[in-house]
Amino acid sequence: MAETVVAVFREHRSAEQAVRDMKEQGIGDDEISLIAKDEGARRGGGEEPSYEDQNLADGTTTGGALGGLAGLLAGAGALLIPGIGPIIAAGPLAGALTGVVTGGVAGGLIDYGIPEERGQHYEDRVREGKILVTVRSRGEDAESAVEILKENGAEEVETH
Repeated sequence: MAETVVAVFREHRSAEQAVRDMKEQGIGDDEISLIAKDEGARRGGGEEPSYEDQNLADGTTTGGALGGLAGLLAGAGALLIPGIGPIIAAGPLAGALTGVVTGGVAGGLIDYGIPEERGQHYEDRVREGKILVTVRSRGEDAESAVEILKENGAEEVETH
């Protein structure tokens, strides 16, 4: 049975290093996802961004808020989530969020075995500007992911 490891980071650099370390341990793009607010989307005091013509599947991102982090994972792109605003999402969880109109991030996490209450907690963390990293894996890979996430300064690490 697959487990989902969820971690919350305060800093982009720490999350980026954790993703790199997991990939070096053989945990692949098909297992790692991330979600973060796209703080760069509103730079310049412009109007609210629109992501109508963007597609996570084509690998494009906007704003550059996460620098190399989004580029480390497949399917990185920007979304506009009701109640949160613009986000950057990458990895397999990003695909689950593309169809989310209601339910936001919490709704997308339910398919990953995350209880609704905890999903709402993680959505609140993203809203606050934190970075959410998830790893969907089995056995030793899940255990390795927990260790790597903690070593890189994750504020919260849970396995579901």
